[in-house]
Amino acid sequence: MDITAWLRDLGLEQYARSFLENDVDAAVLPQLTADDLIGLGVSSIGHRRRLLAAIAALRTAEASRSTKPPEPLIADSGRYQAAAERRQLTVMFSDLADSTMLASRASIRKNWAR
Repeated sequence: MDITAWLRDLGLEQYARSFLENDVDAAVLPQLTADDLIGLGVSSIGHRRRLLAAIAALRTAEASRSTKPPEPLIADSGRYQAAAERRQLTVMFSDLADSTMLASRASIRKNWAR
């Protein structure tokens, strides 16, 4: 993630130099607090609030990416590897031609046997 571009998108590019000088990168950014922003020279409360809201959105996006379900694992010679889920599939083939006549014959025979 390019911090300068991220700040520019927020309309706060004037803080880019301070972020770069203080080694704030994509790994550090989600951990910044209001006190950290004051230390970076963000004196405007409105700018701090805007940055904190954008940082919270980054945290949410990061959390949603990290909560994807794990891939199923199968044992293979003592090691585990990812595998596709396997499900049994049953296929039934039915010839529908003349099926109505066959069904009616079967019901006539069944009723006649009573």
